[in-house]
Amino acid sequence: MSVRGPVSGARGFAELSRFRTAFYGCLSARADAFFELTDALLCADGPVRTPVELSLTAEHRRGYGSLYGALNHGRLDTDQLRDLLASLPLPRFGGRLVLTVDVSPWLRSDAACAPQRLFCHVHGRSKAAPQIIPGWPYSFVAALTPDRTSWTQVLDVVRLGPADDAAAVTARQLRHVTERLITARQWQPGDRDMLIVMDAGYDVMRLAYLLRDLPVELVGRLRSDRNLRLPKPPRVHDPRGGRPPRHGKEFRLAAPQTWPEPAIVTVNDTPRYGKAEARAWDRLHPRLPQRSAWIDHSSELPVIEGTLIRLKVDHLPRDREAPPVWLWSSTTGATPDDVDFIWSSYLRRFDLEHVFRLFKQSLGWARPRMRDPQAADRWTWLIVIAQPQLRLAAPLTTDVRKPWEKTTRPGTVLTPTQVRRGFRHLRAHLPCPARVPKPSRPGPGRPPGSKNRHPATHQEVGKTAKRPSTLYERDRARP
Repeated sequence: MSVRGPVSGARGFAELSRFRTAFYGCLSARADAFFELTDALLCADGPVRTPVELSLTAEHRRGYGSLYGALNHGRLDTDQLRDLLASLPLPRFGGRLVLTVDVSPWLRSDAACAPQRLFCHVHGRSKAAPQIIPGWPYSFVAALTPDRTSWTQVLDVVRLGPADDAAAVTARQLRHVTERLITARQWQPGDRDMLIVMDAGYDVMRLAYLLRDLPVELVGRLRSDRNLRLPKPPRVHDPRGGRPPRHGKEFRLAAPQTWPEPAIVTVNDTPRYGKAEARAWDRLHPRLPQRSAWIDHSSELPVIEGTLIRLKVDHLPRDREAPPVWLWSSTTGATPDDVDFIWSSYLRRFDLEHVFRLFKQSLGWARPRMRDPQAADRWTWLIVIAQPQLRLAAPLTTDVRKPWEKTTRPGTVLTPTQVRRGFRHLRAHLPCPARVPKPSRPGPGRPPGSKNRHPATHQEVGKTAKRPSTLYERDRARP
């Protein structure tokens, strides 16, 4: 099994060289410092503890002052970077693109002077011990792979601000990613719609309505206490008159007595979860109230129909108990093959967690103690750009092991951390468009004995814009 299939050495070096040259073209102010900082990320020995230590590597020829100068005052074109990521070869599920979206926080609980922080929900030592910690939440969109692997390709990242509506930002982010993939000819007319999977933290039905004009199918997990509606019954003449119903009977996920007979039932044997049984009901939809996200909807509230799937497996890994999982797909009229494809693709969503672990534990994404959120955005983009270089270098790298470590079996796909160990040997044969640094000396800095006359102010944490939840609050807020 290979990450990208068989790639010759000359072709692999050419693709990686083109990517590095295009990446340098996306940088404007402090371009050389940005580029060498990214190379230092890829070639450093071991996990990154702090950015200033990267200035001690041989690949970073400048001083540590240029490193912080680039992060604080540099400029990079994020639109060009997004176009560059969308043009890379992407993994596919039988020719179909499968994307996922998720949020990972950069926790900054001790940064009282850092602006635009939000309360981020994180898990403690167990999922039963959630914590709320201030930080910067980032929304990532990535292309999934059909196999269990850590080579998920990140395509976009956006930081959520205090005044942002998370659902609106996610819809705009998914729209831009989809349009870029279409422009890059990753999707062409006649191909199957791109599948986007997400967890229960997203309002998948609202996102499906906002993205209904794009060639995408959305799949999201539902909470087990949700209530949906069956399709409306056929219209029958009533002599008493009255308005025909818009919704059918109630379908309560926690009450089996409200479930009709499923339209589709599939049973599969899986090596990881045992027997997997999927039941599907067609054209189920929520009954939308005109409040919260739909408070500003001027016309009649839509009926958003889709396919509801209940997945039940025998056990989780290590023989843990497996509660049923409820999935909702924005498509209707699904076949048994479509149902199996939907739930199996959703299970690949968890591979994105390996990418977050790579970013935080190996590349040191959340290590810097930056005050400016714009500097944090620049550092985040350098981390994101480093990952596809590892992916392109995977077919060209051999396993570099320490004497006391076990050797990798032939044919085993190297992990991103293993590829990073050997990237330094590849870099000597790759183009380095960064110019040689000019000799300089540090500035005088603040005169000794003087005081800081511009102290940083303490910043509040949390949302700054509150959305009306009822029609009464909306009407009162209007001038």
